Amino acid sequence: MSLRFDPAAAVPVRPAATVMLIRDRRAGGIEVCMLQRNLNSDFVGGAYVFPGGGVDPDDGEAAVASICLGLDDVEASTRLGLPRNGLAFWVAAVRETLEEAGLLMATRADGSPLDFADPEVVARFALHRRSVDRRERRLIEICQEEGLHLSLGEMHYVSHWVTPAGSPRRYDTRFFLAPAPIGQRAVHDDREVISAQWLVPAQALADHASGSFPMLPPTIANLRFLDQFSTVAEALEVAATEHEVPEMIPRVITDADGFRIVFPGDPDYELGYVGDDTLTSWPGLDDRAGAAPGAGTLVGETRVGMPDIDATGRTTSP
Repeated sequence: MSLRFDPAAAVPVRPAATVMLIRDRRAGGIEVCMLQRNLNSDFVGGAYVFPGGGVDPDDGEAAVASICLGLDDVEASTRLGLPRNGLAFWVAAVRETLEEAGLLMATRADGSPLDFADPEVVARFALHRRSVDRRERRLIEICQEEGLHLSLGEMHYVSHWVTPAGSPRRYDTRFFLAPAPIGQRAVHDDREVISAQWLVPAQALADHASGSFPMLPPTIANLRFLDQFSTVAEALEVAATEHEVPEMIPRVITDADGFRIVFPGDPDYELGYVGDDTLTSWPGLDDRAGAAPGAGTLVGETRVGMPDIDATGRTTSP
């Protein structure tokens, strides 16, 4: 995994959503679905992540609300601290999970969960997945055709991270927690991601510490959050009651000891990033202390907000 930072780059910050899908283990404890990004990706190639990606204008269409169960745009926007279009982040997380992992958090019209026990259903949804991934069809079209509603009631907002300034791509990412769909199997898309695994949070953290499991700070922090729970029910209960989610915007600084990640509240946070060398391994959260601070510069940022949606569902701003 490598990242190149350019302190002079003015990279727009794009809205994104990702979801931690968890399930109970027979041996006790919980496990979470994690994907490995393609090694040839030009952004954090090889890193282990949760399913997710950018929020598309289609995710915020007014008509999409009609296929969502358990949450509307008013409540979703309130939870995210946005004036409108908050529901689009939940929808984006569901769509990206279908595209990247082949899992769809949805129920049928009679309230029964979508499952893939029938091989014909599996084959049909494999085609649906491909068409949505290729932008040939929209998720709402698939749901209307199949008589499905997106299950958002147990999908809880738990953290908020923004990619550090200087990165070649920057995302304003909302992290969600949800129970894994029952009767479905995670299958990577073999394009953006090259593997899909169910992992115990403590083991993923230990593997990262040993250097064999590359992850970014937001992933590490969210795994540490998950590691405190013994059951899915326990994790969901806590996630459902914690509504104050701080925005975390790490910064990268360099000094005589190399690169360090700093966070809001750290003494060196206002120093920012200096240098344009390749960051061959992103320091973990425990690596942010111990080095003497050096001079630094900050990089300006431009946020790319959700587009406005008019009454017809069409975008009215870029």
